[in-house]
Amino acid sequence: MDLKVVRYAVDDGVATLTLNRPDRLNAWTGRMHEEYRWALARAEDDPAVRVVVVTGAGRGFCAGADTAALDGHVSAGAYDSGVRAPLAEPGYGVRPEFDHAFAFHFGMATPVLAAVNGPAAGVGLVLACFADLRFAALDAKLTTASGRLGLPAEYGLSWVLPRLVGTGHATDLLLSSRVVLGEEAERMGLVNRAVPGDELLGVTYEYARHLATAVSPRATATAKRQIYADLHGDVGTSVARAEDLLETMVAEPDFAEGVAALKARRVPRFADGPEGGTDA
Repeated sequence: MDLKVVRYAVDDGVATLTLNRPDRLNAWTGRMHEEYRWALARAEDDPAVRVVVVTGAGRGFCAGADTAALDGHVSAGAYDSGVRAPLAEPGYGVRPEFDHAFAFHFGMATPVLAAVNGPAAGVGLVLACFADLRFAALDAKLTTASGRLGLPAEYGLSWVLPRLVGTGHATDLLLSSRVVLGEEAERMGLVNRAVPGDELLGVTYEYARHLATAVSPRATATAKRQIYADLHGDVGTSVARAEDLLETMVAEPDFAEGVAALKARRVPRFADGPEGGTDA
């Protein structure tokens, strides 16, 4: 794909996807959706990529849908996604409930970290919430925005927000559409860590490189699948699934390498690629 509004780069096992419309605070468009999905699929298919970092160019993460698109919806009296080409399907085929816009992140074997460097509104907040972990600048502004636009909770936010921050905080954010800064977002659990803006990428990449070098990609992929599958089930099913996975994974090379590294007090040297993780 000829990338116009997303930048893609790989370094030391970490793929960086940068939303790249800085003059519009990286406002979301159909073209950006196409490129974002394509870049994630490329990362997911590359055995050398162990972690993905998503961030925004300039001073914004993603300020939501582009205002020109919003005007178009009003004029047409109908919603138009702006997508004009077939979308890549990273994470599809794992569980039926993941085969939807943004929910596909949960089906990916590769962990996705969001580095929220500035405003994340509407679909921009959706994008951050469906990442596996979120790091934010202290002064980053996060808002659902939908209430101020007369819209419903977008793309499953009514499902994911309560699971991140609890029903009370989720209700507050969805009903009020108020803006929370990175520091408050950290307190309520919306982001995992909030740091000064000039430290954000350093902190995010430090964590990403830990995942890329110190943790088994097979184990990472498996844990992701367990987490998101178990959100839909009961504790007994979770325990039984974990026992089955233990029986399988204890006979695999990553376990042998992990034990050898532990005994030798060295960093483990895991082979590239999670091999699709597991159907947990």
